[in-house]
Amino acid sequence: MKEFFDEVEKESIGKIEKEVFMSKYTTYKVGGLATAIIYPKTVEKLVTLIKLLRKYKIKYKVIGNGSNLLFSDKKYDGIIIKLNSLDNIEISDTKITVGAGYQLIKLSLLTAKRGLTGLEFASGIPGTVGGAVFMNAGAYKSDMGYVVRNVKVLTPDNEIINLTNKEMNFHYRSSLLQKYPGYICLEVTLRLKHGKKEEIDKLIKDRRKRRMETQPLEYPSAGSVFRNPSPEEPAGKIIEELGLKGLTKGGAEISGKHANFVVNTGGASAADIKYLIDYAKKTVKENKNIDLKVEQEFVNWE
Repeated sequence: MKEFFDEVEKESIGKIEKEVFMSKYTTYKVGGLATAIIYPKTVEKLVTLIKLLRKYKIKYKVIGNGSNLLFSDKKYDGIIIKLNSLDNIEISDTKITVGAGYQLIKLSLLTAKRGLTGLEFASGIPGTVGGAVFMNAGAYKSDMGYVVRNVKVLTPDNEIINLTNKEMNFHYRSSLLQKYPGYICLEVTLRLKHGKKEEIDKLIKDRRKRRMETQPLEYPSAGSVFRNPSPEEPAGKIIEELGLKGLTKGGAEISGKHANFVVNTGGASAADIKYLIDYAKKTVKENKNIDLKVEQEFVNWE
């Protein structure tokens, strides 16, 4: 590993943080030690980094804000890549071109300030643009698939290609990138619409109020755990009907405020959180014969 780090420093790839706990970099505030986090300064530096990782046969994972991930408590013997430096943004009328590392909430508020409508749904989603595209993040009956026009990605062959909205195959909480995890989102082009600034601001405020009232935002979580089987049958309602609201394991809890959230009430381990997710899934299957799909990604549980 020393030779790898020596080359990374020689190539001036970007900031390196060694021996870091993933609990500092995920919204659940859990996760074991990772060998290092590296922040490539540019796309070119990212390509160089990927080549070095392959040369030394080191495993790696690209993450955004860690807002949809559950890292295990054990050591991640590899490199975490964060694309925070890929945060350029260009706004031309209703067209926005933005780097994968740009914060989604920040983008939503910036476009609202410009009187552009279409990203109001994202004003409470604490991820990066790249992570939101990967997950096709959404809320309030809208998602990234409605506003994304093109996505620039790095392929496993280190080619940079552009994918259209259609090629991205956006569906409810899914995209092409989930089927091809070797692809890395670099930049996104969105197309919004002109709107009335007062109406956009009011919508964002109303939704913020609704989130505060209905979601356990006072505790670390990763948002909704399960996809809704249907609009008429939300996962939280099913879990609540089975009496699982408020169930605890260690420092983790199936939220008493919203049953589709598992929260870290203090000192939870990743294993505590995963136990509750697995238990809720199993209980719903046994009692309702519904196979709930987990929205979140489990990392390093092999």
